[in-house]
Amino acid sequence: MRGHIEIRDLSYRFGAERGAVEALRNVSLEVKPGEFVSLIGPSGCGKSTLLNIVAGFVESRSGKAMLDDAPIDKPGADKGMVFQQYSLFPWKTVRENVEFGLKTKGQGRKERIEAARELLKLAGLAAFENHYPDQLSGGMKQRVGIVRALAPGPAVLLLDEPFGALDAQTRIIMQEILTNMWQLLRLSVLFVTHDIDEAIFLSDRIYVMTARPGRIKAEFTVPLPHPRVPEMTDEAPFLDLRHRLHALIREESLKAMGSELEAG
Repeated sequence: MRGHIEIRDLSYRFGAERGAVEALRNVSLEVKPGEFVSLIGPSGCGKSTLLNIVAGFVESRSGKAMLDDAPIDKPGADKGMVFQQYSLFPWKTVRENVEFGLKTKGQGRKERIEAARELLKLAGLAAFENHYPDQLSGGMKQRVGIVRALAPGPAVLLLDEPFGALDAQTRIIMQEILTNMWQLLRLSVLFVTHDIDEAIFLSDRIYVMTARPGRIKAEFTVPLPHPRVPEMTDEAPFLDLRHRLHALIREESLKAMGSELEAG
């Protein structure tokens, strides 16, 4: 089964030697095939940098980043990426946006249309295939973005705060849609979020990162069965894990604030 992400002793610095900023230090983590894993931590801890290294947008300079036992050194169709910003082509319809990755792979028009329609149906967007992005709500745009990332059949799906710009109710609905799609497709997911509840609701495992330079502070297995339903957020296992994660994030956030005050 495809989709095994392995990060070992990964470090990364921004900038030139004298003014370099250490973003990541000796990070090691794993996403097993078909697993949903979230990264949480204080602002500026390097979560997005780490995700961009896994996506192949940023080249790691120390340690290793592997996908299915091959070094990650460039973007590719084996890695689907979804950002917080809606990165849709405004001049293309919903279906044409989803077809884009399939077209670049050389897939024929009939096959592209069939595949796009199947995924749009899965995301509850079948009735909107001929709409343009500016005719959609924020949640619908992000659903199209996820479907477009899934269309080429990647081994892993990488998401960087994809629901951060949505209102609270839409965000909850999007979480349910994403977890349902993940269960059906069973691909590997690495998900970056600031929202502790979101991480618990979606994930099999959660990695907590320290303040910069980002390291892995703790790892938790989420003790909730699938499928996940909103009612689980009121149950003791969810609340206990939320409390533990909140304490760790608060501790690291206070460290980050203290470092900034000392630097100032």
